[in-house]
Amino acid sequence: MLMIISAWISLFPTIILSPQKHLWTLVTSQGFFLTFFSLAWIFLQDFNFANSLFLIDKISGPLAILTCWLFPLTILASQSKMCLEPITRQRTYIANITFLQLTTLLAFTTPDLMLFFIFFEASLVPTMVVITRWGAQERRLEAGMYLAFYTMLGAVPLMIWITKFYSTHGSLLPSLTHTLHVTQALTSYPGLFWATYNAAFLIKLPIYCLHLWLPKAHVEAPIAGSMILAGTLLKLGGYGILRTSPLLQENNLNQTLFIMLIAILGILATALLCLRQTDLKSLIAMSSVSHMNLVVAAALISSPWSYSGAMAMMIAHGLTSSALFCLANTSYERTNSRTMILLRGTLTIFPLAGAWWLIIMLLNMALPPTINFAAEVLIMVSLYNWSPVAFLIVALNLIFTTAYTLYVLWSTQRGPLPNHIKTLFPYQIREHLLFFLHILPGLLLILNPEFIF
Repeated sequence: MLMIISAWISLFPTIILSPQKHLWTLVTSQGFFLTFFSLAWIFLQDFNFANSLFLIDKISGPLAILTCWLFPLTILASQSKMCLEPITRQRTYIANITFLQLTTLLAFTTPDLMLFFIFFEASLVPTMVVITRWGAQERRLEAGMYLAFYTMLGAVPLMIWITKFYSTHGSLLPSLTHTLHVTQALTSYPGLFWATYNAAFLIKLPIYCLHLWLPKAHVEAPIAGSMILAGTLLKLGGYGILRTSPLLQENNLNQTLFIMLIAILGILATALLCLRQTDLKSLIAMSSVSHMNLVVAAALISSPWSYSGAMAMMIAHGLTSSALFCLANTSYERTNSRTMILLRGTLTIFPLAGAWWLIIMLLNMALPPTINFAAEVLIMVSLYNWSPVAFLIVALNLIFTTAYTLYVLWSTQRGPLPNHIKTLFPYQIREHLLFFLHILPGLLLILNPEFIF
């Protein structure tokens, strides 16, 4: 694990010292080397490695690989726009993205609660820099403020709880794995206690009602910001809930019924909101909220099947939503618009890109036998075991998801070809490679899904 972290840190000299001509090539190559190195290391360790510095298990291992996998893809996706900027800004941008992914990776792999909290909050700074400095719209400062205030307000009760935990048990090292159940007896209101210390994670996911920062951040962020935000930063919230979930025993689900109701409402409401969106990135952001509320519902049920479903959903969503943002970005680079009605008819002039749209939207819709489908089945079965009524309500989400998937495909790909897109430049091999590398892990996981269950 130290070798992987050293390889990440060695990216910074590469960014500073590389000649302008070879900067993007060297960083991307080193990123891919880092990714495949992390894959080999994880397979050798078989998701079972722990010491005082790092913890790799069935929860953190897949998310750590996802973080490493998405890094070179974000660099690939950013090249076309960023190459036009001065070289100093290019170096700053790449260094910022590298630092953001490094803090996320460290948050996923640390065994110490306080270090997890520090890295969890440290990821806020480079995210804000990316959105407020390289965002394309004039409301990017507002989006950055929303992100900062939501995150910091949620962090206060988590910080208080960590301090209380340390004063009670004298250590934060084993706290992420074994001794969390000790704290269970300290509170008379387990539901309120769970909601309070998980507020930071619920905001990060985000749960419905605390999600207003996410569409703003996604719409204003550049492509790398959107990819990292959807691919790994949202998963920090899910990881925090799953990692600290021994605090919530099964008999306390009645205490957190209110949060479960909000999550179920969020699954349906955001899927319906997708049908009203005209902005492509805003629609993908709302779709992310819907999928992440499924993770909240699964974490609350606290059964082995629901945990496996939540884990698989996070990995599948990290790849799929990142790919969707890449597709939206390729359209935006050509038309300078995210309004779906202005992108209609592109299937006629970009047939291969139309195939990528179809495949990735079907993955988002959880078509069998994809890993997205396996995740939804596991969560649905867990929901049915808990409450058949809740299962029937959440099952409506399958219809709504199909509806907005068809809405996106029909709005962007079908219809008459408008005059303003007849002269667009064709898709590059770099972009096709980008889409393929997003889909490839999902296809491989169909053959062997045990890695993330």
